[in-house]
Amino acid sequence: MVTRCAWAEGDPLMEAYHDREWGVPVRDSRLLWEMLMLEGFQAGLSWRTILHRREGFRRAFAEFDPVKVAAFDETDVARLMADPGIIRARSKIEATIAAANLYVEMAWSGESFSDWVWGLAGGAPVVNDGVHVPASTPVSEAISKALKARGFKFVGPVIVYAWMQAVGMVNDHAPGCFRRGEV
Repeated sequence: MVTRCAWAEGDPLMEAYHDREWGVPVRDSRLLWEMLMLEGFQAGLSWRTILHRREGFRRAFAEFDPVKVAAFDETDVARLMADPGIIRARSKIEATIAAANLYVEMAWSGESFSDWVWGLAGGAPVVNDGVHVPASTPVSEAISKALKARGFKFVGPVIVYAWMQAVGMVNDHAPGCFRRGEV
């Protein structure tokens, strides 16, 4: 029997996400941005809700291609507001489009989103004890502040910390979880 983090148990999609993705260090700028956007949609909801709609989000947001999303206009916002496959929150939709523009501006200026956020995070994953899992940390607060200064929305310290866990900036797998030593 596989021992995994308790939050992932009982839902095959959550188990697969935990077993293959959660906590694995991500260095791909586009995927880091996608995951940050999905974490922003999670605000006020559960990750389970977002994960079960992730394919709908990918379809609706052009596979999270920042260049394509940056070109979305009011017609696209209306289309997204009518899409039952995603969370239809206008402020989150508009924040994602604005964030795509920010991402594209960084890329066009030669700045790597991955290098920037990993630099803010210290450059390497932090392994925590997996027992005392905080809602936020001084590092997530600093990254949140830096993202907000750039114009990103839905990037408070708690959302940023959840994102840091998801993309492997921190390893909060529980003691005894088979993934703890693997990532």
